[in-house]
Amino acid sequence: MNNKDGRKRVIITNVGPQVEEGRLPARRAIGESIVFSADIFGDGHDSVAASVIYKYESDQFWEQIPMQFIINDRWEARWTPDKIGLYEYRFTGWVDHFTTWKKGLVKKFEAGQDIAVELKIGAEILQEAAGLTSGENASLLAGWADSLSTATDPQWAVDLAISDDVARTVSTIRYTDRTTVFDHTFELEIERKKAAFSSWYELFPRSASSQPGQHGTFRDVINLLPKVAKMGFDILYFPPIHPIGEMKRKGKNNSLTPSDTDPGSPWAIGNRLGGHKAVHPELGTIEDFVELVENAKKLDIEVAMDIAYQCAPDHPYVKEHPQWFKWRPDGTVQYAENPPKRYEDILPFDFETQDWENMWQELKSVIDFWIEKGVNVFRIDNPHTKAFGFWQWLIGEVRKSHPQVLFLAEAFTRPRVMERLGKIGFNQSYTYFTWRNSKWELEQYMNELTKTDQQYYFRPNFWPNTPDILPHHLVEGGENAHITRLILAATLSSNYGLYGPVYEYGVNTPHPGKEEYTDNEKYEIKQWDWDRYSRTREIITRINTIRKQNTALQTTWNIEIAETDNDMVMCYLKSDPAQNNALLIVVNLDYFNTQGAHIKVPLHLLGIRYDQPYAVNDVLSGEKYYWQGEYNFVQLNPYEMPAHIFKIETLN
Repeated sequence: MNNKDGRKRVIITNVGPQVEEGRLPARRAIGESIVFSADIFGDGHDSVAASVIYKYESDQFWEQIPMQFIINDRWEARWTPDKIGLYEYRFTGWVDHFTTWKKGLVKKFEAGQDIAVELKIGAEILQEAAGLTSGENASLLAGWADSLSTATDPQWAVDLAISDDVARTVSTIRYTDRTTVFDHTFELEIERKKAAFSSWYELFPRSASSQPGQHGTFRDVINLLPKVAKMGFDILYFPPIHPIGEMKRKGKNNSLTPSDTDPGSPWAIGNRLGGHKAVHPELGTIEDFVELVENAKKLDIEVAMDIAYQCAPDHPYVKEHPQWFKWRPDGTVQYAENPPKRYEDILPFDFETQDWENMWQELKSVIDFWIEKGVNVFRIDNPHTKAFGFWQWLIGEVRKSHPQVLFLAEAFTRPRVMERLGKIGFNQSYTYFTWRNSKWELEQYMNELTKTDQQYYFRPNFWPNTPDILPHHLVEGGENAHITRLILAATLSSNYGLYGPVYEYGVNTPHPGKEEYTDNEKYEIKQWDWDRYSRTREIITRINTIRKQNTALQTTWNIEIAETDNDMVMCYLKSDPAQNNALLIVVNLDYFNTQGAHIKVPLHLLGIRYDQPYAVNDVLSGEKYYWQGEYNFVQLNPYEMPAHIFKIETLN
């Protein structure tokens, strides 16, 4: 203990949020509040005060947020940032002598005791505080000190001592020789709003043509933009748009014997015409792509690019930089494998190459190239198969110049690996939602994502399907399952996406023995009737509208699970008290049968009395009901509508 610390009597411990003990930043997005918390206490019975101090990375001076006592020496402060970038924050605490004195003064006065000496003690405290500040505050504190020391009316003096003006001014004073500052400065990264709230739609540009047998182009996609906008999506994501390898090209259904007309998989990137900084010539030119990006922005849609750091055997990198790949004893390059799956058309980079620095710089230049073309959202293919250190460096370097850029991790892998990707910078991640089906599984998973420290570094993006994944429930449950899973994805998570148009058209024929689509669009060009009516598409449009109209659905962290007496009926509350917006979502998880349940509405979270009637307006169906009390009954037929999205309205 240094001599200068001898007067510091407050202990600060168990602080949060912190990621990796403060080695990595916690994260939130614009508009999302963050709760700072700590155990803060001192010896004896003196009052304690605490605050979080913070500053933007480029600022010189610190600002403070007063912390509030919760229970059992637990303190919290809630803050909503309004600027993207990196912040620093610290926890501070001190013995609050003024509040300690004030409490004693009131007790003695109410007990009828003489408080003349107490008033002089209070005057000394205020006079000392005046000496620690300047300007108007110093004058106010000195004046109040003089008033207390000369007061002749005890009631008047007590009223002055407990006034809000005095308390507010005293709270700005810091006794630096008596203030404990937690011994670590933490970082907080604030991301733009779309990191927290986005609706993704995936399509293959090569299937965008309205003419049978024709390869789609970027200009065909421009013609589809109004349809995507009408459905309510704000991110349009493409699989890789680069030249496709001609060597070891895959045929339909991943066949090793393609025909001359098979287009190959877009994830087999690169051929004699170029690699990751080129576009497939049948899609158009880079200028066409830029035009597409600009037209999408006019409709409030951002184009997301797929970045797959891998190469077809005839990618220029293989010839120009052979040291970036693993070579086998027979003189061939090691291709990607995930036994029993074999990807002969894909060569992974070797992240243990001795030339790693040059390779890293070149891979980063791919991101830089497409940012220059107007892209600010990147879906990263299989990031868990590349070095963590590479991602931490790349994302950090990109954000130094382009803090608006977002990265989505397409990583269906082990939990600790997915978490690590979030910690080192990925803004969003694919999740296990696709395989969480029962009420218990969904509730446990949401609690894991939102009620643990994961909320500060792992931001989920729920996808009911992908080109790689056709889950069994979509096969077996048909249209009802497609609608139910859509509603769950879009209301449980503020970020969600789907692969279309197979989703809205209910395409669900599986490849024999596999959890994926047969006649997969990954390996062949499709031709879709984009104007065909689909009930699923109609509900997608309705859901996206509801999401935009209700701020309660624009964050993931505010979910509260509500009780039901039927395991086939799930219920949860999403609320935004600042906007007086509260939604109660009830979902029938049975795709084939009508299910009813008594649900327990969490009235204590809504500020509704148990004897107070309230209205629930189903913004999905337009129906309205009047309820009173905690327990109410619902019944849902999945062939009509498998869910209620109740907007709660209190009645006078």
